[in-house]
Formats: sequence, structure tokens, C-alpha cells
Amino acid sequence: MDGMAGTTDRFDETVDVVVAGSGGGITGAYTAAREGLSVALLEATGKFGGTTAYSGGGGMWFPCNAVLRRAGCDDTFDRAWTYFHAVVGDRTPRDLQEAYVRGGAALIDYLEEDDNFEFAVLPWPDYFGSAPQARTDGLRHIVAAPLPARLLGDSAALVRGPLDNDRYGTPAPDLLVGGRALIGRFLAALNAFPAARLHRDTEVVDLIVAGDRVAGVVARRGAETVRIGARRGVLLAAGGFERNEALRGRFGVPGRVQDSMGAPGNRGAALQAALRVGADTDLMDQAWWSPGLIHPDGGAAFALWFTGGLFVNGEGRRFVNESGPYDRVGRTILAEMGAGRLRQPFWMVYDDRRGVAPPVRATNVSLDDPERYRAAGLWRSADTLEDLAGLIGVPPGALTATVSRFNAMAAAGADADFGRGEEAYDRALAQGRPALVPLESPPFHAAAFGLSDLGTKGGLRTDARARVLDTAGAPIPGLYAAGNTMAAVSGTTYPGGGNPIGASMLFSHLATLDMAGGHEPR
Repeated sequence: MDGMAGTTDRFDETVDVVVAGSGGGITGAYTAAREGLSVALLEATGKFGGTTAYSGGGGMWFPCNAVLRRAGCDDTFDRAWTYFHAVVGDRTPRDLQEAYVRGGAALIDYLEEDDNFEFAVLPWPDYFGSAPQARTDGLRHIVAAPLPARLLGDSAALVRGPLDNDRYGTPAPDLLVGGRALIGRFLAALNAFPAARLHRDTEVVDLIVAGDRVAGVVARRGAETVRIGARRGVLLAAGGFERNEALRGRFGVPGRVQDSMGAPGNRGAALQAALRVGADTDLMDQAWWSPGLIHPDGGAAFALWFTGGLFVNGEGRRFVNESGPYDRVGRTILAEMGAGRLRQPFWMVYDDRRGVAPPVRATNVSLDDPERYRAAGLWRSADTLEDLAGLIGVPPGALTATVSRFNAMAAAGADADFGRGEEAYDRALAQGRPALVPLESPPFHAAAFGLSDLGTKGGLRTDARARVLDTAGAPIPGLYAAGNTMAAVSGTTYPGGGNPIGASMLFSHLATLDMAGGHEPR
């Protein structure tokens, strides 16, 4: 292996396990500590949680877990496996997929033995509702229970997010919810383990190789460089590389850095360190996609839960089921751009039944003053559809025909063009009804949209124990990966809400169990 050679007597600190990244990777740090190992958790930024802490839901797609069982869910692992594999196919190894589908329930059992953890059911339908054994009632998805900040004490201020706090400086709420609650609960649990050392502003920039194994890391802490030894292994769970424009270009990831929802530390330094020791990669041009509402700062931010409106292309025509799962919509946007039928920005057209703001219930960053959107040309309004078409540069006749056709389909209750409202996910965000809201009430409006992402999903190839593989397919001793530093188990698909966080947590857990000497927890 290449990489930085080093001797073990020159470390500034030595522990059993080093974990890079405090999103889902914090699960690995907790598991290591609970299994009796000393662990150093290294977070590249000043706050813990990574992109996980930005997630409003913070959910986990873990079929058949105890939380769901207590709620009366009758799912089986075989049904969940049938669904997941039907969606993902053979794009990723079968044993990796099985480890994920069947492993999450055991992780929840493990965590619920600790009083710091509490979970709740948040029904969230599978994203491919017509696939075999899809769970349309949403009972494969759970979340961490909300956590009052006062129970964390000073540690509450160290949890990243929410997005408004990072982008606008607005105060963080006194109640941690979603991904922030999950991270907060792990921080509280780690307080019980003196051998767990948590370091902020400490970015892994290189791996130290001794003999044939990874024996530690080189980390940058401000102007200082530190060397931390790892007797059992190193887990890289430091997020993707969505915040690195050069790497996006190198690996062909569409989109712009400023349109990503990834945490600011996700620059790919840990990934590049692994490449230097011969690690193999997969899915490097992939990300978790979504449509993004464009804000006055010029960035497109992940948006979902549309209660109306139509997306139209440069020809004034619809091109997608607007209410579909965000990654599927994002992939359609990419396909349409690749075919030359769509350019950014594209427009959501809607009527005035709820006023000038677009019919988007979850903008993920709060809307600014409407006048700022108008001044930036991002929201446009006109008394007629024909005049609105002129304002957004599409053929008036085509736009009026598009709206007329959609209104007729809304009246009939079925979208014959794109199937809007046919799948459970579509209806879940429309209170169980097809999201077919006619455009009838002038004035008419248009809001600018672009392509956003929740982070890259290409990364290091691993086996089902989260061991990083080299280009010959053999495990690199002492090196593990999880989260968006790992090539996603879901391949080029997004099977269900809570898949990214769930997989990050589980493979971080499996990695440190392997370092602890076995696959079963103590």
C-alpha cells in the first residue's frame, strides 16, 4: 500500500479505534466505546452531526425493528429484502444489500438497551410504491424521539444545524428534532464512556500505514498536524465530497457546490486519503438528488411536499410527476437536461389560491422576504397564463395548453401523463389524496427551480462488514468505511426515506463490531 508510512512510536495519541466523521459515524464511535474499546471521534468542523444533523426527519429505514413491532407492524425481512433488491437490482453486491436490510433491527435492539435512546414511528412510504413488497403504509421508517436541549447541557450548542442556524444565524430551537435529536442522543450516550474522546475541528487528511495495514491517521487541527494511532482500525465516515468543486468535476457529478445540502466539512479529504492507499471506489458520479427551490442567495435548496404547481420545461410542457419522490424527480431532471430538453432554471407554475409563495410545504431553509425573490427574478407573476409565459420565456400557447390539459385531468382525478398521485408517497404528502390541484385562480405565478442534492453517494467499495476493498477486491487491513464516504448500498436508487442515515449508522456499527473482534455485540 502507498500512503504515509509511519512508526507507531511517533503518534501524538493512540486509541483502539479512530472514527472520521460525526454524522452516522457517531454510531461507530458509540459502538466501539460500549464494546470496551478506546475511540477518538474526529469531526472536521466545529459542530457534530454532519449532514445527518440537517435532516428534518432524521429517519432510519430499518425494516422489522422493535419500534415498528410494538406499533403492530407485520412486515418480514423477506418481504423487505424482496422490495429492496427489486429496486436496487444487482448494481451493488447482494450480501451488502442483505446486511443492510436485515441488520438495522438488531442495531435498534442494541441502542434501546441504553436509556439515552428513544425512537418513534414516523410512517414514510417506500419510494417505489409499485415495486414488489413495497410498504405503502410507511412502516419501515423510524426516527429518534425529540430531545430537549437542556438535557444535553453545553453539548447542545455543539450539534450542527438546523439549516437556518447555519445559513442565516437564526437561534437553534430548544427542542432537538430529526437528525439533530439523533446526534444529541449519541452525544449524551457517549458521555458515559471516558475512553471516548471527541475532537472537533480535526480533519483526517492522510492515513498512516505500518506494514500491510492502516495503523492511524494524520489530521489537521487548525495550523497543527496531529498523528493518531489506531490499534484496531480506522473508520472513514466523513461524508461525501459534494462541497469540493474540483472532485465533483473530476468524477463527473452534475450540479454545483452551492446547490448541495451537504455539511460544510464534506470535501472528500478522507476519501482521497483512502485512494492513496489503494482503495477501490464505485458510484463516483452519483448523488442523492432532488429538485431545489432557488433562493435569493443564488443557491437551489432541497424542496419537497408540493401541495400544487406544475414543473414546465423550456417548451412550456410538463416533464415529470411533480409529487414523486425527490431523488426520482431529480434523476428525471438530469435525464431531461442530458437530452437537451431542460435547462436551469426551470419553473414551477401555480395559481394564487395560497398567494405568491410557491406551494412548497418543506423548503428546508426558510423563505426570505418575497420581494427579494421578485427582485432577483426568481418569482414572477402575471394576470394571465399567456403573460406569465412571456415572463418565463416559454411559448404562451404551449403553457396554456399544458395547464388546460392538467386541469381536465385534475377534474377527472387521474394524471394520464405522469401518474401523479398514483403511488402512496405522492398521496402521503397530500393528506391521502392525489396531488392534482387545478390552476384556476389568477394571478398566476412561477418560481425558479434548479437541481439540488443531499450529498454525493459514490465512495469506497466495502464488503458486508464495512471493510474497505482494494482494487483487487481484497480488504485493506485496518480500514473501514460507512456513510457517504462508502459507495452506497442502494446503488443508483433511493429505495426509501431514512436509507442514507440508516445505512451510515448500520455500517458504522458493523465496522466497529468487526474491530472489536466479532459480529455480535457484547
